[in-house]
Amino acid sequence: MAKSRSGQKTPGRAKNKKQAKSSRRQYSFAAVLFIIIVSVLFGKGTGWDIKGLLAAGTQVAGSVWEQAAGSRGTGSGGPVDGTMEVHFLDIGQGDATLITCDGHAMLVDAGDNNKGTQVQSYLENQGITELDYAVGTHPDADHIGGLDVVLTKFPTGKLFLPDFEKGTKTYEDVIQAAKYRRLKVTHPETGETYPLGSAEITILGPQKHYSNANDSSICFLLEHGENRFLFIGDAEEDAEEDMLNAGEDVAADVYKVAHHGSKTASIEAFFKEVNPVYAVISCGDHNRYGHPHAEVLNRLRAAGVQMFRTDDQGTIVAASDGEDIQFNCAPSDNWTVGE
Repeated sequence: MAKSRSGQKTPGRAKNKKQAKSSRRQYSFAAVLFIIIVSVLFGKGTGWDIKGLLAAGTQVAGSVWEQAAGSRGTGSGGPVDGTMEVHFLDIGQGDATLITCDGHAMLVDAGDNNKGTQVQSYLENQGITELDYAVGTHPDADHIGGLDVVLTKFPTGKLFLPDFEKGTKTYEDVIQAAKYRRLKVTHPETGETYPLGSAEITILGPQKHYSNANDSSICFLLEHGENRFLFIGDAEEDAEEDMLNAGEDVAADVYKVAHHGSKTASIEAFFKEVNPVYAVISCGDHNRYGHPHAEVLNRLRAAGVQMFRTDDQGTIVAASDGEDIQFNCAPSDNWTVGE
């Protein structure tokens, strides 16, 4: 469902788009059926290339089915021109998100220390050969643990880290990988924008220097046409309130739920301003933190948000054509807290 920039849902417009897409699919299926019927009834002895007609029909049907299922290939390093995909990777208790648009790619976090090779393999399977941006939202191991492997394996245009250092070997490994690549660390500032193909990234936070890593998370809005995706890492209540007080426009169609669904984030006032249609929670099965927490799940459910979670559904892919958003799976009906 599309939203206006003010965050108000526009169900009428979304409904018209949905009906138009449905009509196009029906016409496409009808065309395929017509080709097959004509081939069978009249093709014999006419010199028509029946195999060619059937192959064409199959190709059209496959294309239509792919669109209906929300699945698009990324063999050359991203989806076809004009489309964007957001891959929320299933990497256990942690975060890793691949964003591709018009042949450009961005990685947001890379899971824990033992997940670097898994993230690398996923990127390679998607045809990614280089990254425009790599983002470590904050220096906790479950977000940047695998980033050193990714930086070593993939040429990267820019590396974004918050201006918050952590005296851990995990953090030092990322810095050393950046030095190996002769890659300067960029601390993005609020209000800055960066292109990713036909999409645009706007930095929303951190609003100031914080004394903890979570609130120091890099927060940004990803816009593709009319569609808006919000990422705020592990930012918690103080950081969320500061974004609201600064007047940041956090309204989004898809909300990457902060801090793996922890009750310390997604406070009511902030969630109300986001007003999402969809929410994605990245967390590990049977994680020791109990993510996602009941308070957040109840808030999502009461608002009628369509929720996806990696511990229940694996890797989740959202595809945007600039107007509509489709997922590779149905929303989860698992509203139980993490165990």
